[in-house]
Amino acid sequence: MNVGLVSNTFSEITNGQGALASAKNNADSTKFSDLIKRMQSQNDGRGTVSSEQIAENGRLNGDYSSGFSGTYTSSKDKVSAPVGAAINQSNPHVHQKTIDRTSELYEKSMELESYFVKQMLSAMRKTVMKSQESDFAKQTYEDMLYDEYATSMTKNAGFGLADQIYLSLV
Repeated sequence: MNVGLVSNTFSEITNGQGALASAKNNADSTKFSDLIKRMQSQNDGRGTVSSEQIAENGRLNGDYSSGFSGTYTSSKDKVSAPVGAAINQSNPHVHQKTIDRTSELYEKSMELESYFVKQMLSAMRKTVMKSQESDFAKQTYEDMLYDEYATSMTKNAGFGLADQIYLSLV
């Protein structure tokens, strides 16, 4: 098959617009590449900073919850005993495990426990009768409030779910 024939046939089908569309696409691609290069080389005193450098490790920009970072910092927290329901899983014939509450794994375990507590609180909140319609802003605020309730309960209530998660992963 002749390549020129295929090219001419394509040109006839698109009324010559195929070459024009291809040229526009190449021009747009070149402009975009130039824009990216300029942005990467631009230094107006502020420098270019990625979101990883702005945000704390594992947290998003705009995440205003208190979180669990720095909750446990003392030396006693490195070798603490399990609390809550995690105590019940101990076998008298097995060496008692300790928990390093300062570790990142324990922090993530607390975040998972907080997520479960938030789900529980959200289910409870749905049962409350509301006297008036709530708008989007009010719902967003209430959701953020219940995130903080879940975080506070996870830190203070001593459910022990984070301890169980940590012990199962160690």
